[in-house]
Amino acid sequence: MKQKDLVLILVIVFISAIISLFVSKAIFVSPKTRNQQVEVVQPITTSFPAPDTHYYNSSAFDPTQPITIGQNANPDPFSGTGN
Repeated sequence: MKQKDLVLILVIVFISAIISLFVSKAIFVSPKTRNQQVEVVQPITTSFPAPDTHYYNSSAFDPTQPITIGQNANPDPFSGTGN
């Protein structure tokens, strides 16, 4: 490389560094001016309100209850041993 080429490369690097400094300040927001509005969320409570009687029938069949049909002699049906 010639001495002239080295000086030209250093000048280009210096100018591009100054340009990138100004562009980055224009693009990125500083922490001082960074403000974001957020929605306030209500805390979760342990109380659960009763369901609306218009949609909920308290005397209806409860499908979450276990149903046993007949007598089951095998207490562990998935053990792989048949009785």
